Amino acid sequence: MSTLDWNEIGQRVREARLAVKLSQEQLAQRTDLDRTMISKIEAGSRRLDALELARVARALDMPLGHFLHAPPAVMSHRAPLAEDTTAEATQASYRIDSALAMWIREIRLLMSLNMLQPNPIKQYPHKVDGPHAAAAAARWLRAQLNLGTGAIESMAGLCERCGQYVLVIDLPGDGASAVDDDVAAAVVSLKGDPGRRRSTAAHELGHLILGDEYSTDIAVSASRAERENMVDAFAAELLLPAEAIVRAVSTESANRSTFVRLAAVYRTSWSMTLRQARAAEAMTPHEEKKLRACPPTFAEFRDSVGWTPQPDLDSIRVPPSVAHAVMTAYRHGHITSDRALELMHGQLGDPADLPPRLDEDEAP
Repeated sequence: MSTLDWNEIGQRVREARLAVKLSQEQLAQRTDLDRTMISKIEAGSRRLDALELARVARALDMPLGHFLHAPPAVMSHRAPLAEDTTAEATQASYRIDSALAMWIREIRLLMSLNMLQPNPIKQYPHKVDGPHAAAAAARWLRAQLNLGTGAIESMAGLCERCGQYVLVIDLPGDGASAVDDDVAAAVVSLKGDPGRRRSTAAHELGHLILGDEYSTDIAVSASRAERENMVDAFAAELLLPAEAIVRAVSTESANRSTFVRLAAVYRTSWSMTLRQARAAEAMTPHEEKKLRACPPTFAEFRDSVGWTPQPDLDSIRVPPSVAHAVMTAYRHGHITSDRALELMHGQLGDPADLPPRLDEDEAP
């Protein structure tokens, strides 16, 4: 490796250490290395052998590839962590971004084995200059995918149809997404309730469909907060179309039970449901304020749909086509059982769960 490569590895070690709130001394204790050695590693002046780097990776709860591979160029905008970084959101964001970079590498691995062929990436062909235009983009996407105004059964499946692969990860935070040439990927945190996970997935899909400040010139004059507001408007309209609310209140009363049922059927958060109800002019600001102060209980949500299970982005961690690609690669002997389980991200937990290899099928 060149000196520059070791400088980059050292920088990743330093940032990963800060992301888990460890001092150099604490990392040294966890890895049986001297603190001065950790300092030299982070400065790029001390090289690591394979076993030492593996120990560092375990101590920092990061995959080995995080230190050996630079993140995709499109993610170079992520702000680096510093010694005085204390915001938990910033530290959580770093770990989610690292998971996203790893996920992109895994998708590319399966593509290189000819096991995975992504769908073409969809992008809205018109200008987006505000929340109303963003909502129009969501309606455009629903029309493109023939969804009508019905509830979306699987956000992972929908994103895949748009060319974006979603991974569900057990990390704090919300989510992240990026487009690296022909690969569009997103990660969504398992933390939080199902409505929040679906909202996060729809939000990250919005970055793909609308484009953002890192990949296109859409709304370049808008601030980051304004852009995020547009993406939120897209996500809300995608998950719960205003037209569906208008239809519901035209046949039922525009009361709390109606909105609880809509939130349950469309599997949206209470706040998003009320936001869309206001957008559909189905309630006044005063009514919205009252309803926000009295969110439904879990039992109310379930009772409104007859206690029918409504799972999404929970037990399924990787998209269906990725899971199939992993199983096919394993059966053909392209990857080991350990690697196959890694690529399934906890959706399978034991080598015994893997299918037999092709040569095992042919054994007498």
